[in-house]
Amino acid sequence: MAADSSLSSAIDQQTHRGFLPWLLSRQVFWVVVATLGACLFLSLYTSTFGTAQNLFNVTRNFAFVGIIALGMTAVIMTGGIDLSVGSTVLVAAIVTSTLMASGLPLSIAMPAALGAALLIGLVNGVFVAVLGMPPFVVTLGMMSIARSLGMVLSNNKLIYEFGPDQGLLFAIGGGSVVFFGLPVPNPLLVMIALALVTGFAFRWTKWGRHVLAIGGNEHAAVLTGIPVRAVKVSVYMFAAFTAGLTGFLEVGWLGGVSTGLGTGMELTVIAAAVIGGANLSGGSGSALGAVMGAALIEVIRNSLILLGISTFWQGTFVGSAIVLAVAFNKLRDKDTSE
Repeated sequence: MAADSSLSSAIDQQTHRGFLPWLLSRQVFWVVVATLGACLFLSLYTSTFGTAQNLFNVTRNFAFVGIIALGMTAVIMTGGIDLSVGSTVLVAAIVTSTLMASGLPLSIAMPAALGAALLIGLVNGVFVAVLGMPPFVVTLGMMSIARSLGMVLSNNKLIYEFGPDQGLLFAIGGGSVVFFGLPVPNPLLVMIALALVTGFAFRWTKWGRHVLAIGGNEHAAVLTGIPVRAVKVSVYMFAAFTAGLTGFLEVGWLGGVSTGLGTGMELTVIAAAVIGGANLSGGSGSALGAVMGAALIEVIRNSLILLGISTFWQGTFVGSAIVLAVAFNKLRDKDTSE
């Protein structure tokens, strides 16, 4: 009864505040505004940002980050972190390329790559949820282990021949579909589809409610009968799945795989999730936020290139955005508690 009363009070408070104050308090709203503002500025002050080719490159590049950011957001919503996603991208790419280079079809290579990624996520989840080890330590260790395995599988060599299904692989990862006369990269379509499914899962399924409940108060979630361990394992597997899917797509886009693939990608993905509104303490996050956080980071990167600014400044801009995002979360939490 007390919980129902508190929920009713919160709903009434939000209703009295009105839609506009509620919207202005959403971090993802300001990320959308910043992204659109940056796009408008670049369209007005450069002659190349609004070209079809540049927009194609921007959307394709941020799609890879956005796909993994969806999985990372789920992990962060439970109060965890996954530093191994960049290495999981490599493992999935290496499994895909080595199997196809040996003559096996895409129909075998792709499931095998996703299966290898899911196995990494399962191991992470078991060590975190079942054995109770800190997510930072577990996934940091897996980051090193998975990258080492990728080097072993490829013998640390560049792979650029992919057997009889090479054309199909390149068409999936590097191809596009034309909408209203404009080419839309396939990875962007994959990201949109996955974002819709993820957003629905976060908002409307029991799994999504459990993820939020665990991040909000894990002890209370245990007391209410939520299968905390199983849900935690599932989010690490979901994050690994998104990384594996990205690894597969990047093989088709790049046309070759080296063991440097995915290096440092985990930092960009975490930044996208946090900028998009995922709280590092758990309990908040959204699929839209993950996608828009990835978009803002790519627009920043692209703007530095177009404006002739050294790309070495990218880390400064992204890092500042992360600090501002965390500060926004803190202020919002303080206002809510008051």
